[in-house]
Amino acid sequence: MLLGHWFLYKTWESFWPAFDPPGISALQIVLALLSVSFVVASMLAWRYANLAIRVFYTLAAVWLGFFSFCFFAACACWIVYDAARIAGLHPDPQIFAIVFFGGAVLLSLYGLINAAWTRVTRVTVRLPNLPDSWRGRVAALVSDTHLGHVHGYRFIQRIVALLNRLQPDIVFIPGDVYDGTAANLEHLARPLSQISAPLGAYFVTGNHEEFTGHDKYLHAIEQSGVRVLNNEQIIVDGLQLVGVHDSVNPVHLRGILRQANLDRETPSVLLTHAPHALGIAEQEGISLQLSGHTHGGQFVPFTWLTARIYGKFIYGLQRMGKMLVYTSYGAGTWGPPMRVGTKPEVVLIQFQAA
Repeated sequence: MLLGHWFLYKTWESFWPAFDPPGISALQIVLALLSVSFVVASMLAWRYANLAIRVFYTLAAVWLGFFSFCFFAACACWIVYDAARIAGLHPDPQIFAIVFFGGAVLLSLYGLINAAWTRVTRVTVRLPNLPDSWRGRVAALVSDTHLGHVHGYRFIQRIVALLNRLQPDIVFIPGDVYDGTAANLEHLARPLSQISAPLGAYFVTGNHEEFTGHDKYLHAIEQSGVRVLNNEQIIVDGLQLVGVHDSVNPVHLRGILRQANLDRETPSVLLTHAPHALGIAEQEGISLQLSGHTHGGQFVPFTWLTARIYGKFIYGLQRMGKMLVYTSYGAGTWGPPMRVGTKPEVVLIQFQAA
């Protein structure tokens, strides 16, 4: 972070020297403080949950997003300017600073607005031998709300209000309800008790609920009336539903699925946080896996990096052999509350027979 901010400063100094007076300038001091702001805010956020920390953490997270875009704007300044010089041109360096850093600021502002606008994504899933009772039913998939210092009580209230307007038959919550930082867990989970779904709401942990042990998170979720699936299988009106926590490794996952003794002639849904170990789930007879975790990379260029890790399973409805996989972008954000190239979403999945 220090090196990145130094590079940002040196680029600005080179392309707009009039803004950098001799000696230690205000710009140097500000960038030095900003370079450590998210690290300090994160350390405090793990221990304290109060208004001052929430404001500090949110501002530091927003700056981290702005810095990301400004860093790549600085890279673009040097690349394009040097290319122009090699081509024999003599451009005004201040123009490059205006264009690229101005673009970075505008892109950051768009990212903030885009991340605050939750969309509804509708998809139809066709499963062989689907029970008659499930034909036409709709499930809501809500992942990665990341409740904590940035997204709080009012945010989850809005998500629950949206769910109730959509009137799904069942709600699936595949982890990262919480951000993992210090918080009043029961208070943040309370709006979940207002979910109105005839077949109930079901939860498994994400990686952010596993940072310091998941028991306190499971207790808060259970207190809200949401059913926690503790590495187990249940039958919901003829549909096999398996919930596996994020801490489970692939070997243990295979054991859980085998112990579930799935009926391969009846559709089964696996609720797990990340689109990992897909081959194991497919081999053990899962019909549909529902996950989140990836955020789609949240904003460029991390969208490209995340796509290299997860391939086509980074987002949306995909197929792995005989198994369908849906990976959600998630409803919230981690770190910078920005999205560029992705969207926050609640997914409505309508079940139909294949």
